Amino acid sequence: MHRQLLSKTNMIDSVIETYNGKPIPEAVEAKKKQIIKERDELKNKVDSVVAILEIPEVKEMMDNNRERDGNVRILEHLTQNHNFTVDMVDTLFKYSKFMYECGNYTVASVCLYYYRNLVNQADPNYLNALYGKLASEILLQEWEHARDDLLKLRAYIDANPFDTEWELVTQRAWLMHWALFVYYNYPKGRDEIIEMFLNQQPYLNAIQVLAPHLLRYLAVAVVTSKSRQKNSLKDLVKVIDIERHSYKDPVTDFLTCLYIKYDFDEAQEMLQKCEEVLSNDFFLTAVLGDFRESARLLIFEMFCRIHQCITIEMLARRLNMSQEEAERWIVDLIRTYRIEGAKIDSKLGQVVMGVKSVSIHEQVMENTKRLTLRAQQIALQLEKGRQDKVKAN
Repeated sequence: MHRQLLSKTNMIDSVIETYNGKPIPEAVEAKKKQIIKERDELKNKVDSVVAILEIPEVKEMMDNNRERDGNVRILEHLTQNHNFTVDMVDTLFKYSKFMYECGNYTVASVCLYYYRNLVNQADPNYLNALYGKLASEILLQEWEHARDDLLKLRAYIDANPFDTEWELVTQRAWLMHWALFVYYNYPKGRDEIIEMFLNQQPYLNAIQVLAPHLLRYLAVAVVTSKSRQKNSLKDLVKVIDIERHSYKDPVTDFLTCLYIKYDFDEAQEMLQKCEEVLSNDFFLTAVLGDFRESARLLIFEMFCRIHQCITIEMLARRLNMSQEEAERWIVDLIRTYRIEGAKIDSKLGQVVMGVKSVSIHEQVMENTKRLTLRAQQIALQLEKGRQDKVKAN
């Protein structure tokens, strides 16, 4: 299977390694010769192109390229002063793609950076170049560069150069999948997931219509975020409640049990299932510890809030601690996480949670938000139906 996947690329040396000293088929040897020949031919063509692009004044122009028409200006400068041609731009793209397929992501990244600064956004390969540059940085694990490329790609998609609304929604869904590679490896990346997936309505719409499975990654980001959890949890639970009919997994079910059903026993069961899911999820395995700690805190906070008053003795039994240890643990918990309204009455040996009243204005705002969200989802579903009908005809 591994060899079968590699055979679709130009990583021929990796294919040969899979034979483990066994005779190499003639077809594989022939493919290697063909790849080397093609690489040398492309390199001979691209060397002169790169030599021009690495002239200090040209590099400076590219590094400082922030204007919308900056690419046109750079290309005009190269054409007038360095005998640069349009064919050279095409050669640069072909070489970038070829080196990417060979697994040389450093060279591919550099060449795609140059290419991106030379063509305008109407170029048919511009979007491919943006994705190729992002993929190269992800594979190199250069997360700062990958984040910059992700933001450039997002800006291009949000400018909506597409023919239909449905194509725009599809591109946003794809972008969020790519974002997982970056944001689950980037410092404060989970906060940026919340900002993009939950707080930006067009992206939330794309999740609801095309990719409800992304709710797992959004939910983990919200639960484990120390700075945005409190402000985002309520909105997340609303979305999960709306989407329960179309998607659920242990992570979303955990929040459903805790904030919709108020079933603490089932929430505890789901938390155990969450640990199994996260430990086997490529993106989430590294945040399992954070999730476990934050989820337990949510259970504790919600349990105390529902009951308003709970004895430290009972908590001590549940936590398998002495009453004195439990009291210290709760004090540290309230102090560290600033649990709103939580107080300890040491004389009575109780944890008391204050009740926060919700104003009529807040209730109206929340219901309006929910209706708006549902209306946008229906509109996108209708657009999807129209597109499917057009394709069928």
